[in-house]
Amino acid sequence: MAGILNIQFPPKAGDKEANLNKVKEFVSGYCDKPLDLIVIPEFFSTAIDDKSMINEPEDENGGIVTEFLKDLAVRYNTNIICGSVMEKSGDKLFNTCFVLDRHGEIAGKYRKIHLFNYFGGNEGTYTTAGDKPLVAALDFARVGVSLCFDIKFPMLYRELIKRGAEIIVSPSAWSIPKSAPDKEKEIFTNTWKAMNICRATESLVYFVTSNLTGRTNPFLESVGNSMITGPMGEVISNPGTEETAEYAELDLSVIYDLKHKVPVAMME
Repeated sequence: MAGILNIQFPPKAGDKEANLNKVKEFVSGYCDKPLDLIVIPEFFSTAIDDKSMINEPEDENGGIVTEFLKDLAVRYNTNIICGSVMEKSGDKLFNTCFVLDRHGEIAGKYRKIHLFNYFGGNEGTYTTAGDKPLVAALDFARVGVSLCFDIKFPMLYRELIKRGAEIIVSPSAWSIPKSAPDKEKEIFTNTWKAMNICRATESLVYFVTSNLTGRTNPFLESVGNSMITGPMGEVISNPGTEETAEYAELDLSVIYDLKHKVPVAMME
């Protein structure tokens, strides 16, 4: 069994210290559980705050954010999916997810491939798209990594399962304008939940999305619904919109069995 802690909260814009300590608070609350993987939302250290992200990026090793999380990885003997940070490399900025192993070492980093440039989104105006999918070979499972808007592109997930992913994670900041009508928000949230189920079932993996929730800038609300979904479409965990961390134990033998019976990675 693999112990997964999935975190969901509304970060404070521009206050990295407070946001990092919030993650620490959540993790310390589950120190009595076997922790194999912690998943944290996209932009959790800055919120969706262009000023903080662009003017205070992290370095190619994740800067103060990964340094803080490295200590947690070692202290709690766990692997961590570090949400995402704005990474500066040369004169370019990337929306980057770092993966840490139990020793606090960087086991991989994924630069978001599909940037959100639609319905008023401007991620591509200041961020460069990545071009390399990532499956991190951790000590308990092979974990594929995606970020937020990637969920719209099933061919990325096909590549991850071809590379042997057994769990796929998606730190996210899935949001909608605060001014949107309630019906539109409901449809938007239901679409999000449906895509979680689709990505899990089509790939025969456990699919884990750690999403922001609540107000993440003056104009946006993130929809929460950070889901852990099983390979048959079963929703194992979904906290709705509350600020919380949810723990689940996942039976990876189910994945091995299903992939043997239905070799989806080999089918065209």
